[in-house]
Amino acid sequence: MSRAPEHLSEGLAQRPARGVVVGESLPHESAAGHVTGTALYTDDLVGRTPGCLHAHPVQVPVAHARVTAMRVDPAYDVPGVVRVLTAADVPGVNDAGIKHDEPLFGDEVMFHGHAVAWVLGETLEAARRGALAVEVDVEELPALVSIHDAIEAGSFQGGQPTLARGDVETALAEATHVFSGETEMAGQEHFYLETHCSLALVDEAGQMFVQSSTQHPTETQEIVAHVLGIASHEVTVQCLRMGGGFGGKEMQPHGYAAVAALGARLTGRPVRVRLTRSQDMTMTGKRHGFHAAWRAGFDDDARLVALDATLTSDGGWSLDLSEPVLARALCHVDNAYWIPHVRVNGRVARTHKTSQTAFRGFGGPQGMLVVEDVLGRCAPRLGVPAQVVRERNFYADGQDTPYGQPVKQPERLHRAWTTLSSEADLDARRAEVAAFNAAHPHAKRGLATTPVKFGISFNLTAFNQAGALVHVYKDGSVLVNHGGTEMGQGLHTKMLQVAATALGVPLSRVRLAPTRTDKVPNTSATAASSGADLNGAAVRDACEQITARLLEVDPDGSMSWEDRVRTAYMSRVQLFAAGFYKTEGLHWDSSIMRGEPFKYFAYGVAAAEVEVDGFTGGYRTRRVDVVHDVGASLSPLVDVGQIEGGYVQGAGWLTLEDLRWDEGDGPGRGRLLTQAASTYKLPSLSEMPEDFRVTLLPDASEDGAVYGGKAVGEPPLMLAFATREALREAVAAFGPDDEGPGPGVDLASPATPEAVWWAIERARAGGDDRLVVGGAGATGTEPPQPDGPAYRPESERLAQQ
Repeated sequence: MSRAPEHLSEGLAQRPARGVVVGESLPHESAAGHVTGTALYTDDLVGRTPGCLHAHPVQVPVAHARVTAMRVDPAYDVPGVVRVLTAADVPGVNDAGIKHDEPLFGDEVMFHGHAVAWVLGETLEAARRGALAVEVDVEELPALVSIHDAIEAGSFQGGQPTLARGDVETALAEATHVFSGETEMAGQEHFYLETHCSLALVDEAGQMFVQSSTQHPTETQEIVAHVLGIASHEVTVQCLRMGGGFGGKEMQPHGYAAVAALGARLTGRPVRVRLTRSQDMTMTGKRHGFHAAWRAGFDDDARLVALDATLTSDGGWSLDLSEPVLARALCHVDNAYWIPHVRVNGRVARTHKTSQTAFRGFGGPQGMLVVEDVLGRCAPRLGVPAQVVRERNFYADGQDTPYGQPVKQPERLHRAWTTLSSEADLDARRAEVAAFNAAHPHAKRGLATTPVKFGISFNLTAFNQAGALVHVYKDGSVLVNHGGTEMGQGLHTKMLQVAATALGVPLSRVRLAPTRTDKVPNTSATAASSGADLNGAAVRDACEQITARLLEVDPDGSMSWEDRVRTAYMSRVQLFAAGFYKTEGLHWDSSIMRGEPFKYFAYGVAAAEVEVDGFTGGYRTRRVDVVHDVGASLSPLVDVGQIEGGYVQGAGWLTLEDLRWDEGDGPGRGRLLTQAASTYKLPSLSEMPEDFRVTLLPDASEDGAVYGGKAVGEPPLMLAFATREALREAVAAFGPDDEGPGPGVDLASPATPEAVWWAIERARAGGDDRLVVGGAGATGTEPPQPDGPAYRPESERLAQQ
């Protein structure tokens, strides 16, 4: 298939008139390998690596302690033990983080199960037994386990930003209705199918080669280099593919890769680090739990006029990515709503738990949940249906976010909302829900609709760049290298489609190589939903450079692709190119929380219908309808899969996945109690909506994005707010059948069956939702102070109801 000259001058969003592969519904490029077991992951390479040593951590089972002595000699008495790695073995910098606050081998235990040394053995069993033989003496120290512990102790880390617009105090004083309350949400375990894994070996020239399950190969390369005390060009990191990432492999793989590399450097043999499921859950970071104290003011028309909130995230023992996660939470506390007067303070609590990290949405879900909780709880007090309150507060043309970015294309949100209302027949179904509830005293249904507005780009402007390397061989076949990593999300599939479209060749002529730092350097993490935007534009740039050169030998496009390539080679025309892309128009000043940090906003709307059992609090999701804006989809089958998976993962966070740490004063204080699939409830087929309908918003091409597509990785997770709000509606239906504004429902997050049952009991009793209520000039509407003794775990508060 030839490609005519006029394609070269088209904008980034424009698709060629012919030879188009983007937009086709294609299966995942590794789907057959996934289901047949032939697809290789990092740990599969161990069997292909002779002489490999296995690493096992020496963990200390206390939440906080000072290491006073460590005796490693007993480990060498264990048959098969080859080496014990300690801080004394590090030739470079003994740190695994970018903030220099994460010692690779520390002398202070900062969470229950913290590794202070690693044992290398001929077998994993030898390494495990060797780790048990290492003797560690510690002096136990006070441990802050919960976010409430940290707030009461004033234990914070990092910056404490404030996002503000307007005059909040005056607006609240003049508001007709003022409410204040607390919103608390738990974290979430990534529970990717593949745990953290690295395999390191040294070649004959002394160069380090690391296979790592990492979303950020360049940063893994940097950390390995500085731990070993060598330059980055002496380290190559490759990511073949990941069995899931969800953000948990953006920062946290680096230390495990460094342990493997250090072991390989010291022994001259390949070293494998692979965490067991229990180790992965107890040693690695999770989604940040948040606590929010807030005041919200409304006018007579149920429009938000002011929001004042303090958001505190549980950062764990070190900063990791807590600061940018917090920043994104502040920037998304508005979700899809215009709030004229806003003040949101943020801070990161330091606790003695794993260092919490990136997770799909990167703080956006936590910030958005605050305003959704405000609207869901306040709507009954206002006497207006929640869906009406939400729609009435949507952004409109000409309005800006609280940080000063114009909200472009808000009409897409309105279009998605009305499309969903019509296609899902919401008015008729609400009447059916009401009829069901009237006829069933012990089971109630709820139907709720929620929106999503999510900014796309990295918070840090410098990360919004990408590179690619495209080779065209003499036979016309094409090899594509790009800086993004594949974690099952379909990025490689989209990149194959972009390359085939840009070159005007069949998809079968294009192959994609594993991500490697010696092919495309200085890459950004595959995160922030920007993988396709950034890397796709870089791939297209490289392909268009090659196409421009080919036009020199075939100006009229009359040759076949193979003849054109062969002629170009014989004419000594360069048939490979390095592509590059940087997102234009971004600027952000984190010191004042102002700017335009996002390229665009992704919009979506979801409606969820649930049925709740009044005896147990158990529930099932009867139906979910989604209309989501993915621009002009690059790969519709991949995008629909991402929307479905994101929704279910979001519903898991909001309704099922209940992380529990031992907060008692006994010897297990700080221990993660939910450290296996047997104790940590994950969404499965039984939690899938019985009827799940996903529609991609039509006529939505995005100018300035490669071939008009929009990001799809993170935004769908927040569509799951609809399930939580539907549960709130169902719980409210158990309350007294009186007229007038009700107290609303205070629903815990996660809204587990137990938490739902407690909420039902409060609703049946006509109980208060613990909001402080006031109006214009009223007193008593101050938000709860975040340092007072009234803060208790949600489970404790519920138990005393």
